[in-house]
Amino acid sequence: MVEEQLRRRGIVDERVLAAMALVPRELFVPEEVRDRAYDDAALPIGGEQTISQPYMVARICEALAVRPGDRVLDVGTGSGYQAAVLARLGDEVHTIERLPDLAERARAALERAGCSNVHVHLGDGSVGLPEHAPFGAIAVAAAAPEVPASLYAQLDPGGRLVVPVGGRGGQELRLVVRSPEGPAVLRSVPCRFVPLVGAEGFDGE
Repeated sequence: MVEEQLRRRGIVDERVLAAMALVPRELFVPEEVRDRAYDDAALPIGGEQTISQPYMVARICEALAVRPGDRVLDVGTGSGYQAAVLARLGDEVHTIERLPDLAERARAALERAGCSNVHVHLGDGSVGLPEHAPFGAIAVAAAAPEVPASLYAQLDPGGRLVVPVGGRGGQELRLVVRSPEGPAVLRSVPCRFVPLVGAEGFDGE
């Protein structure tokens, strides 16, 4: 996976590649699709949600440039896989999921993977976790119509937010940096994610 899907497609951050190699992806997918755990594809995990393809997880993590010592917020826990990768890159990860069943399964998978520095929360990810802010990096694994203002407000100065922004049919992945002048959008690539449901996302209809 690391060599064929990531390095050959332009992922160059060696810390991200090492983290992806260390996290057992098969722990984070349902048993019925476990034989496809390392496919270059998003896979269903229940609740009309998916585990993102490995390449997109790596792109998000590379764009975030998580540093040792960073506190990270992972919005849209889903399977827990992205939180597990982020846990290898930063100091502490808080991850938030709106669906109780997914949150419980993710918590169990993260425990099996030995991710003791990940804290799973149940709630509206679109408004983040202000009680645990600020964060050096925030990853959003669901599409928002605009950059959620609450998430931007929870960044450290110079903190980085990666979020898919657009409509339900397709988005662009934006890297937003908190600066004294306001949000600085540094780069974006086309992508497609499930909708971010909540007060600063979509309405879930």
